[in-house]
Amino acid sequence: MATAHRCGWVALMGPPNAGKSTLTNALVGQKVAIVTAKPQTTRNRIVGILTQKDAQVIFMDTPGVHALRGQTRGQLGKIMVQSAWQSFAVANCIVLVIDGDLYLRKPDFMERDLAPLIQPLSEEERPVIVVVNKVDLFHDKSRMLPLLESVAQMFPKAEIFPASALRRNGMEQLLELIRSHLPEGEAQFPEDQLSTAPMKFMAAEIIREKLFEKLYQEVPYSVAVDVEVWDEEDDRVLIHAAIYVAKPSHKAMVIGRAGEGIKAIGTAARKEIRDLVDKKVHLELWVKVREDWVDDPQFLHSLGFGAEAEY
Repeated sequence: MATAHRCGWVALMGPPNAGKSTLTNALVGQKVAIVTAKPQTTRNRIVGILTQKDAQVIFMDTPGVHALRGQTRGQLGKIMVQSAWQSFAVANCIVLVIDGDLYLRKPDFMERDLAPLIQPLSEEERPVIVVVNKVDLFHDKSRMLPLLESVAQMFPKAEIFPASALRRNGMEQLLELIRSHLPEGEAQFPEDQLSTAPMKFMAAEIIREKLFEKLYQEVPYSVAVDVEVWDEEDDRVLIHAAIYVAKPSHKAMVIGRAGEGIKAIGTAARKEIRDLVDKKVHLELWVKVREDWVDDPQFLHSLGFGAEAEY
């Protein structure tokens, strides 16, 4: 007897820097979300689509759920948290991703970080899976069981799954568990589509990823990227992108001495965008100062913040 085809939406939620984007890429099998070592890299919901013979799994990588503290307070922070909860609302299955290594080293951080999620998930009737991520960093494996027990007590209705998204350990088993919770239904996207994000958005995200990797302290959180020109020809793409910063001093940091910083960012981004579009890429970058852009609703809307995919 033929197996019924399954299709559904899966919300990957959790605190900042838990590894949601890395897990999304590992489950999809290709890079659809940018990844850096800095928290709050993800600002918009990123949709990654995995299509198999008998299932289509639509993953929603969401911004970190936090208490609107630190670098993401203000209008941008509110939009990011709202985006995460909108994904939660439409999901068929919820995957909570937590940093197991952090909570093994600092167990008092766990309840603080997960406080916004404990009550909503404890009341949830939909399937909930808690992925205890980064177990490859555990030096003393004997301490894993007490941590898993603490997580199970905090989320008694959830299934607990230890994994390493970075090493891709446990991904096949986790995917099988997720698939088992999805409803029967036909695929919602073409089999060769990996994301709902347009190429312009993905290019802007790649540039922002390279900015996060090159910049330090508070500077990455005050940058935004807007692709102003996208001119695609048969064998080439011309891209003009503006990098917005909140302070003149940040502009100097992005440009770097004798332009070395912006050149390195452009070189790294150009290579990855070329692989994305499979064409030659001519990339021009400009750095512009726009003070308090993180609290400007109109500007944030123009950059696509808060714009959600249609279901």
